[in-house]
Amino acid sequence: MEMEKQIREVCDQLRAQLQADGGDMEVIDVHGTKVLVRLHGACSGCPHAAITLKNGVERILQQKVSEDITVERVD
Repeated sequence: MEMEKQIREVCDQLRAQLQADGGDMEVIDVHGTKVLVRLHGACSGCPHAAITLKNGVERILQQKVSEDITVERVD
């Protein structure tokens, strides 16, 4: 399976958890192992968003897809 497709599938699964807390996440682009995401709703203004991205989304993508993945937030 193509890496970008795997990344998008895992992110879609993670979105349900964010949506349960009033937020959401959109994958804007994937450049190799760099994933650019935009946060919406409660996540966009949350002071813990950076922690959620690094310790949550990025860590899970590294476990399920590739340990080289990095996640960056874009506005």
